[in-house]
Amino acid sequence: MTLDPMKAGGPYNVTARQHFKDPIPLEVVIKLVDVMFGDVWICSGQSNMQFTVIMGFNSTEEILAANNYPNIRLFTAGLVGSDTPLSNLDRVEQPWSVASAASVGGGMWNYFSALCWFYGRDLYDTLQYPIGLVASSFEGTPIEYWSSPDVLKKCNVNDTLPKKDKPSTDHPKHIPIVSGDNQNSVLWNAMIHPILNMTIKGAIWYQGESNADHPDSYLCLFPAMIDSWRSSWYLGTGGQTDPTFPFGFMQISGNVPGSTNLGYPEIRWHQTADYGYVPNPKMEKVFMAVAMDLWRPDSPWLTVHPQDKQDMGTRLSLAARAVAYGDKNIKFQGPFPSSLELGSSTVVVLYGPEAGHIEVRSTGGFEVCCSSVKNTCDEATAAWVEAPMVHTIHPNATNSVTVSTDNCHKIVTAVRYAWRETPCGFKMCPVYGMGSMQVPLPAPPFIMYMRVPQG
Repeated sequence: MTLDPMKAGGPYNVTARQHFKDPIPLEVVIKLVDVMFGDVWICSGQSNMQFTVIMGFNSTEEILAANNYPNIRLFTAGLVGSDTPLSNLDRVEQPWSVASAASVGGGMWNYFSALCWFYGRDLYDTLQYPIGLVASSFEGTPIEYWSSPDVLKKCNVNDTLPKKDKPSTDHPKHIPIVSGDNQNSVLWNAMIHPILNMTIKGAIWYQGESNADHPDSYLCLFPAMIDSWRSSWYLGTGGQTDPTFPFGFMQISGNVPGSTNLGYPEIRWHQTADYGYVPNPKMEKVFMAVAMDLWRPDSPWLTVHPQDKQDMGTRLSLAARAVAYGDKNIKFQGPFPSSLELGSSTVVVLYGPEAGHIEVRSTGGFEVCCSSVKNTCDEATAAWVEAPMVHTIHPNATNSVTVSTDNCHKIVTAVRYAWRETPCGFKMCPVYGMGSMQVPLPAPPFIMYMRVPQG
């Protein structure tokens, strides 16, 4: 049954009674105790979402601090797949629990999701009313596993994923979840479909590493999956869930230092539908946080798994406050370029007004497309070359950087930024802006083309 809307808060007791007359008079009573009313968030994806608090930075202190948040409630779905959509979860790793040291510090890869916890905790600190967090994630899984058959059909995705040239660096290596070659939709069936009747405020997502070896399809799959989840949750809850509920995601972090593999930057770009930022016209009510500067080489859980989930939670919750909760005073986006100015041997990258006063922490990261043909950046006629930052005075120096084009002896047709698997060290990407609450926000990756007049 559907209850009338309740003011956020609690705890409450909810009692249901049913009377029977035949064959003998009987009353059945079910009583739910310590019930909270508030916002429920789904937390899904692969291993960086499954990564638990006990595995991260300052885990002992963070786990003990969870005792201070009894109004946050936690639930973790078990790891299971299915060939067909399920009505109920086949396995529950952690039933609904009051946040505490025990329920947050439940073990490595078990519960509770570090990103989900820090995101929800930061939201609670701001909202000051109950938050429910549902972790439903599975390590080493591509987006195809989490997408419905309708999404896969829309994006012309085949039944089998491409063969890998090298083993996955995710945890663990790709393993079949169900028998057979076709693993598509198995987690949509088993770990999303059973909870579509749960009314939610929104969802957050950390996934993409397992698609880096075939990034092109992500451009269609990710927006389509978001749309599918929204419409399915709306229908599954009888219209109680917003059909355009807010959806947040972490851009994937770094992995192998020095790698020239372009799968990671292409996934980051496709995560934004090739806009470089969200929300955008193709991804409305979507928000994100950048994580490419939170990679560290000393992570004991492989370099693909950053331990600093606290900063991720802070950045993502800041974006949620603006997009999901409508706080128009929140600055939640790192600097993004508004235009390029081409000089005789430089390009000035001008950032939009939302950047404010930018901070430069290192001088690399920029490249220019050096082409033989105007207005194109095609592999056959062009190449990307480094464009180091130079110190020149510009009228808008507080919200711009100037890069050298001396390495290009042809036509500069485009500029790109942070286009590497691991573009920078820990909190040392080249460009940052200052968000609300004095949170430094890294500039996201981008590609921007120049239009040189023909003739």
